[in-house]
Amino acid sequence: MSELILSEPEGPTTPLQAIFARDLDAWLADRSPLVRALAETGKFTAKPGQVLLLPGEDGGIARALVGFPQDQISDLTTLRAVPARLPSGDYVYEDLPDGIDATGLAVTWAMGAYRFDRYKQKREPAPRLVAPETADIEQARARAHAAALARDMINTPANDMGPLQMETIGREIAELFGAEITVLTGDGLIEANYPAVHAVGRAAEPYRAPRFIEITWGDEGKPGLVLVGKGVVFDTGGLDIKPSAGMRSMKKDMGGAALVLALGRMVMAAKLPVRLSILVPVVENAISGDAMRPGDILASRKGLTIEVGNTDAEGRLILADALARAGELNPDLTIDMATLTGAARVALGPQVTPFYTADDDLADALASAARKLGDPLWRMPLWAGYDEAVDCEIADVRNDPDAWAQAGSITAALFLQRFAPTIGSWVHFDVFAWCAKPRPGYAAGGEAQAIHALFDVIRSRYV
Repeated sequence: MSELILSEPEGPTTPLQAIFARDLDAWLADRSPLVRALAETGKFTAKPGQVLLLPGEDGGIARALVGFPQDQISDLTTLRAVPARLPSGDYVYEDLPDGIDATGLAVTWAMGAYRFDRYKQKREPAPRLVAPETADIEQARARAHAAALARDMINTPANDMGPLQMETIGREIAELFGAEITVLTGDGLIEANYPAVHAVGRAAEPYRAPRFIEITWGDEGKPGLVLVGKGVVFDTGGLDIKPSAGMRSMKKDMGGAALVLALGRMVMAAKLPVRLSILVPVVENAISGDAMRPGDILASRKGLTIEVGNTDAEGRLILADALARAGELNPDLTIDMATLTGAARVALGPQVTPFYTADDDLADALASAARKLGDPLWRMPLWAGYDEAVDCEIADVRNDPDAWAQAGSITAALFLQRFAPTIGSWVHFDVFAWCAKPRPGYAAGGEAQAIHALFDVIRSRYV
């Protein structure tokens, strides 16, 4: 990716002037009639994220006014819109308000300036920011690069983001940070006791064979942090095939895997004192004569048998094996992320990510980080009254809960809880990983949901 955060100017820069709505009238009173007219015709009210371009004598941009959030200076997400409203070029903030999180400001800029143009013949350079002097450049870049990696992976179509490409990215991350990586592929999954992962992915072409990626980093004896991500590179629905409208965006069904790889990258870049394990089961839920069938009963790593009631509920099957593996690693904290259910979107829509945990302290920390960073999360209940909906008459559990329970995201979480580690804390995120409606600062396509709040919680927990 191109560098969006500069440590120092590389040429001419355009100044950005932060201004609060409460100060705008006084500021305009001392300006020329032209500037006042521009503000009036442009309906500039210094609303957070608003931009007013001010011309110089040569007709170019002399500076830009940027509306800043005045009630919560720490909530910088409104400023993601700024680079999207600026032409290409290099910019620098002048006289930032006291108390501003300069590192967060730089990260916010990179999030808003992101664009996915891999397949574009004509590319427009994104605006770049010279980071404020007080910003931690290394941390800002690490967080920005991780988020961009996740979004690039999610945006890349399945023909270029298959199981092998996911493995390659995992290997590149491991090499970058000196981590260990093991990859099990194809029938090797059966030999290594990942039967559910194999069953879901076995219908794909041999060159897109299923695999299980495990990355390990950090000193033994440190608290165990395990990240688990659903890596379905494309989901046809299997024999319970999706309609075309539902299949159109299924390149993003590996969003959970992309997010945990990005989060793990952030953890390693920050050198947090943890024993990190990243577990990514990667499959294509394809259709062939060897595809799993409705009614099949699968083995799992934990020993529980699973009846396949619906082949389109495949994500929880591969996560079952991965969560069982997580429990073998003596974790202090296990985080799984998955584009798991449409029911989560019905409950909270595309912008708010639901999470499930039995740890009240962890839930409070996540809620606090979500508010502070503008990374919207919402705790949902692991409602015990629905637990029997995943019971099965002829197997231990079923992957399509009884219809009476209705709450599809909750019952999916309850299914995963059967396989989750009983050691330490566990939290499950039913992510969308996608921006369906573009708006300034939020390009349509892959979105790095939840990882900024999660990184804040992890850092606070272990540092």
